[in-house]
This record gives sequence, structure tokens and C-alpha cells, in this order.
Amino acid sequence: MEKKTGGMLVLFTAVVSGFSVFVNKLAVSGADPYLFTFLKNSAVAAFLMCVILGLKEHRVLREFSAKQWGSLALVGLLGGSVPFLLFFRGLQLTDGVTAGFIHKTMFIFVAAFAMIFLKERVTKGMIAAGALLLAGNALLLGLSQASIGLGALMVLAATVLWSAENVFSKHVLKTMEGIHVAFGRMLFGSLFILLFLAVTGSISGIAALSASQWHWTALTSLFLLLYVASWYTGLKHIKVTTASAVLMLGSVITTSLSYAFLDAQLTTLQAAGMLMLLSGVLLAAALSDIADSIKVFLPWSARR
Repeated sequence: MEKKTGGMLVLFTAVVSGFSVFVNKLAVSGADPYLFTFLKNSAVAAFLMCVILGLKEHRVLREFSAKQWGSLALVGLLGGSVPFLLFFRGLQLTDGVTAGFIHKTMFIFVAAFAMIFLKERVTKGMIAAGALLLAGNALLLGLSQASIGLGALMVLAATVLWSAENVFSKHVLKTMEGIHVAFGRMLFGSLFILLFLAVTGSISGIAALSASQWHWTALTSLFLLLYVASWYTGLKHIKVTTASAVLMLGSVITTSLSYAFLDAQLTTLQAAGMLMLLSGVLLAAALSDIADSIKVFLPWSARR
């Protein structure tokens, strides 16, 4: 039952991710991405703290050891701060196609780290699913346009750090609940980015934000809250390799929204890429412990 619930939560995370990336693309236009990320992380950390207080989980936080708090700080460093700084700076130095493709290879690094540190076994079927995901991503984004340089290397570094954070979080979740890890990521991630903003003198930009930018911040914070709450709670119960592969479903959703609402033209190769991505996600799920969760979304699988 826990695996089924975890699988459904990760599927929900993938859907949220697809919508979130689409909305964030609209929201971040004209805004300082570092300041934008700080505000979102801070808002989600504050809300999660309210939830923890409401559930009386703050008693658990008081009982955390120094080592556990250190683990949460590391989650915030690896996942909630440094990779964002690297990614957005890299995005300024390279093109969106290159950055998008590199970021979507995260499941490969997750699988490698999980094999080494968590002893997760990657089957031939999962390798085939990974190949579908990689090829589908290349077709969808148009990899022939990609370029390699300092910006691409910075995006790669961010992707590796996010991958490491996912695997480390899976380890931390052995002794903590998902909401605690989500809170730690947002809290410490916010503090590290705040330090960066203070050093660079960018913190004063908060006063210059328009009403529209505050509205976008509130909306995207809601998506981020749904993302971290469902992701870490679901990740506690299923393999991180499987979870990262299923998360690729978000790319299909984001692309579909872009073509539906932004008047973009979908080429034959991109359509093929979307189908390959979807096939890879379904194959990864079917070969894993969340196959039952996928059936919930398939009308023909309903029990008679």
C-alpha cells in the first residue's frame, strides 16, 4: 500500500512539475531569477512550518540530532540553493535547447548515484526505458541546435548536484518524514540564497518588485509547495531511480501546454519525441514497484 501511495504521489509530482515549469517560464520573464527563487523557497518554507506546527510535528523537529539537522542543511545546499545559482547563470551563457537537454538527463545521474550509494539495481528494462527517455528528450528539444561551453558546463554541474540531492534525500528519508525533508530543503535553501543575495547586493531588489511580480511569485510558490510536499513524501516509499524516470512525464506536459497556449508549431520529430518520452515513463513505471499506480490512470485497467 505504501509503495502504491508513493507511486501515485510521484506521478502527481510529475504532473505538477509539467504545469509548474510552464508557469515559471511566464513568471520569470523580466525578473531576477535568484531573487525569484529566494522568494519562492522562503514562502514555501514558511507554509511548511505552519503545516508542521498545525500537525504538532514541531515536537519531532525539536528531537532531531545535530547530525539530522546537518543532513537537512546539506539537502538545502545540494538541492535548494547552489544548483539554482549555477543553472540560472548557465542559462544566461548558453541556449535553452542545450540547458533543457542537459537538465533532463538528471535521471541518468540519479541512477548512477543510486547504484553506488543506495545499491539500487538497474535492470535491462530500466536501461531501455532510459534510452527512450534520452532519445525522446533529444528529439523533443531539437538537440542538433545544442552548443557546448561554460554555460552548458554550469547547467551540467547543477544537474549533477540535483541528482546527488535526490539520492541523498532518499537516504535521509529512512529516518525522517517527507514533510521534514521538504521543509529542510526550502528553509536551508532560502538561507543559502539569502547569503548570496546579501553578498552580491541583490537583496534590495525586493523593494522594486511590481504587484504583478508578487502575484506570479505567489502562484509559482503554490506549485513549488505541491511539488516538494508530494515528491519527498512519495520518494520515501519508492526507488529514487524509478521516481526520477517517472518525473520525465513533466516534460511532455510542459511541451503540450506550450503548443496549446503559446501558438507554437509542433514538428513531426517533436511529436515522435513526446511519444518516446511517454513510452519511456510508462515502461519505467511498468517495470517498477509503482505499476499499480499507473493503472489508476488507465480506464481499461479498472477491475470488473
